[in-house]
Amino acid sequence: MKMVKSLLLGSAAGLVAVSAGQAADLPVKAKPVEYVKVCSLYGAGFYYMPGTDICIKIGGYVRAEITDFTNGNLTSGPFNANLNQRATNNLTARARGYITADARDQSAYGTIRSYIAVGLASSDIGTSASEGPVGTYANRAFVQWAGITAGLSQSFYDFYSAAALNYRAGFMNSQDTGDGGWWIWGYTAQFGNGVSATISGEMRRMNQIINQTGTTTLGVGTISGTTTGGAGYGGWQSPDIVGNIRIDQAWGSGQIMAVAHEVNSLYYGTTAGSGHPGDQWGWVVGAGLKINFPMLAMGDYLTMEGNYTEGATRYLDNGGNTTEDILNGGNQAFGVMSDCVFGGTIAAATATGCNLTTGWSFNGGFEHYWTPQWHQSLTGNYMQIKYNSQANAILCTAGGFGFGVGTAATATPGCNVNWSEWGIGSRLQWDVTKTLYLGVEVIYNQLQGGSTTTGTLGNFALTGAAPGTLVAGTESNWSFTARIHRDFLP
Repeated sequence: MKMVKSLLLGSAAGLVAVSAGQAADLPVKAKPVEYVKVCSLYGAGFYYMPGTDICIKIGGYVRAEITDFTNGNLTSGPFNANLNQRATNNLTARARGYITADARDQSAYGTIRSYIAVGLASSDIGTSASEGPVGTYANRAFVQWAGITAGLSQSFYDFYSAAALNYRAGFMNSQDTGDGGWWIWGYTAQFGNGVSATISGEMRRMNQIINQTGTTTLGVGTISGTTTGGAGYGGWQSPDIVGNIRIDQAWGSGQIMAVAHEVNSLYYGTTAGSGHPGDQWGWVVGAGLKINFPMLAMGDYLTMEGNYTEGATRYLDNGGNTTEDILNGGNQAFGVMSDCVFGGTIAAATATGCNLTTGWSFNGGFEHYWTPQWHQSLTGNYMQIKYNSQANAILCTAGGFGFGVGTAATATPGCNVNWSEWGIGSRLQWDVTKTLYLGVEVIYNQLQGGSTTTGTLGNFALTGAAPGTLVAGTESNWSFTARIHRDFLP
């Protein structure tokens, strides 16, 4: 009996142990799955980030394009110190890949938005043994809240969107900062009925400041070829102060805008003891208009913009060169770009003030939809740069067509460095789907360069040009582009 009892107790203990082991192996009850929820507050493509009230949209695009007759530069274009010879790289290929993120949520003072666009960009002019990503490329990183926009976005001066109408937007001189982006810190007030006003402090747009330090030499700046934008400027002391008044309605949109831009040069000589011209404020005024024409075809519109400046020429041609040059055989067209020209010395009583460069520009374009999938643009631009008599005398002397320094500089009769540039282009695009398109484009540019006393170039001649006498004149260029582009999400 005792034995039977022991067996029963042992069996019971074994069953308890087995049962406990089996219970330990049973799966624990899973937590409820947090499915991604669509966020309809801000349009298509947004969803809630799990566990938060933040809505986010992930997008991006991939693009491949090739352009002929670029002088090896898809940004600055064919008038970028173009020797137009056997060593010139006319064909340029580019690939870009972008990822974008747009995150938004609500606060007591309205929507909080942060946006970023980063990716890879690769350009090849045929001089590399192998291809590969050049590096990262970013053009957006900003925060918007309660009317404030701060970070890398687009200038509030911009109105005419060159990139919306031309693949090679940089070849058609304009103020557009949309492709590369621009540092800003602005506030926009909404007045209702589509009317708004913005005041913004922005990264200064600098061309070059040219300083004549001798009879035929320049201390800072260039009269031929290219140099870095901002050469000759002093340290950054003030942002460009940008303001606009804008209206956006069903018929289209319009904007008037203005800029105050500090022009602060370096010294007359190489040291602080040589003194410097007084700081000045350059300025720009502009106006833009866009009119929709749905009565012709849905999506059709006409857009235009005009600008005038003294001392802030980057607002006429944001992506251009400090000096425009192209050579064809023995003929060269040249155009000196600057914000200010000065020269002389205080000791010799020949020191000048900063002569602000003046200029004006016009851009216009029309987009027409032949069918809902086929559309074409026709665009044109004109830009003129002018120097006063003192600045002209300094530049002509530096080019070898005059004598004297600073206030004593005198141009030889017939030397005139005023110049202009214009272009016309058309882009035809096939929207295969809502996210894929293919397109081709043709652009014609003409540079009507400065003139010299003898008709020859002197010191205005491009470095690297073949030996011989070069003649100043007018030159032109045709460029051709093909592109394929795929969006993930806009």
